[in-house]
Amino acid sequence: MRKISIFGSTGSIGTQTLDLIERDRDSFDVFAISGARNIELLAEQARRIRPKIAVTADDTAYHALKERLSGTDIDVAAGRSALLDTASEPIDWGMSGIVGFAGLEVSLQIAQSGKVLALANKESMVCGGPLLRAACKQAQTTLLPVDSEHSALFQAMLGEAREDISEITITASGGPFRSWTKDAMSGVTPAQAANHPKWSMGQRISIDSATLFNKALELIEAKELFDFHPSQIKTVIHPQSIIHALVTLRDQAVIAHLGVPDMRGVIGYALFYPKRADLPVAPLDLAALARLDFEDPDEVRFPALRLSREVMEAGGLAGAVLNGAKEAAMDAFLEGQIGFLDMAVSVEKALQDTAWDHNSACLEIDAVKQADKWSRDFVENLKKDA
Repeated sequence: MRKISIFGSTGSIGTQTLDLIERDRDSFDVFAISGARNIELLAEQARRIRPKIAVTADDTAYHALKERLSGTDIDVAAGRSALLDTASEPIDWGMSGIVGFAGLEVSLQIAQSGKVLALANKESMVCGGPLLRAACKQAQTTLLPVDSEHSALFQAMLGEAREDISEITITASGGPFRSWTKDAMSGVTPAQAANHPKWSMGQRISIDSATLFNKALELIEAKELFDFHPSQIKTVIHPQSIIHALVTLRDQAVIAHLGVPDMRGVIGYALFYPKRADLPVAPLDLAALARLDFEDPDEVRFPALRLSREVMEAGGLAGAVLNGAKEAAMDAFLEGQIGFLDMAVSVEKALQDTAWDHNSACLEIDAVKQADKWSRDFVENLKKDA
């Protein structure tokens, strides 16, 4: 029985991870689960799963969680320090499913104390890829990507010699505004942006998908995970979201990973790796699907993709700046302070500003935190000057 922890258990990835675990309870000993503000769901999960400890990142929610778990033997903790302390406990398998920059330090702790890091927090690689890779290497921790595209790449490259791979491609659904003009997108509301046509995800990641910033992060993540040159990393719009990634070999053979859009397939692959298990995922019926469509991305309407390429070329702390500015700009969009298209404008201005050190290596967590804070402050000041 493997000892596991799920950080971000109340989010989309976390709830689906628990769904798979509950189908095979004899294989897993759940040590910890964590959430943020959804205390009702976190408590319900804890009563159902019976972990050793349930942690809320919200330090003001300790008593609310404690009350809901009264009468159980489940330990309760709250706050950022408690979250990181729990993530540092030795485990066999840990899911890093916290959304945003807040997940980086949790990923680092799992990398240092766990045997397997299941990484669903793409910001960990975007902001601190070298840090996380070094931590995994030092602790001999297996890093498994829990993103449909990166898991697909991981699987498609198995058994292939690195020197035989000439190019990797991840697909993008194009989001809800794939065919919209820029003028039409200028009036997009948060509710419209959060309505993804293919994937069932949380609000923030859905909005990232609508701007294609999610795909921008995934391109950077692919570079950090697999260490290919930016010129070897591509993306293509594929509205059906059936092909998740392609690997092109030196002889021009192409290996594609296909599957229905269901994150339980990706999570299950990481959960049972290196074995495969029966999963509650629908089979792929190509005859019923009938067609697969592809088109080049439009970097004029969706500049996030162009910005990701610039970040990959720049290296250093550029990823942390892009992500921090992106998260701050989304906050402003959700609060009605800026428009949908203004998010990309804000990020580009942050990347172009010369006040931050473009050449710093992100090998220290403090440097990454400083770049993140600088970029958030920069976007905040943009709002004030507008």
